[in-house]
Amino acid sequence: MTGGMWGYEGAEGYTAGADLTGYRVEAADGHIGKVDRHNQETDASYLVVDTGPWIFGREVLLPAGTVNRVDHEERTVHVNRTKDEVKNSPEYDKDRHYDDPAYRDQFGGYYSGGAL
Repeated sequence: MTGGMWGYEGAEGYTAGADLTGYRVEAADGHIGKVDRHNQETDASYLVVDTGPWIFGREVLLPAGTVNRVDHEERTVHVNRTKDEVKNSPEYDKDRHYDDPAYRDQFGGYYSGGAL
């Protein structure tokens, strides 16, 4: 795992136990989709975002460390990545994500700056 990339420690407004499913997701430069799935496991927290037509309905995985603010009143999650960074992220494969730690590490490396 890559440091704090898989935890919500730096996310302003994040409340442990809050369900973020259905929240709107905003990148640093605009709307990217909505939270389809939300996981809060210790050292393995992440969001799966449905991008809708923006990148042809692709789902993307965002480690919790990319979240910088949660606005529960507006039901919006703000991430500290640009739309292009999200669009160019590794392909999300829900089956490999759960069973392959090296696959998950690929995302941690990408979002922590290793592949940007």
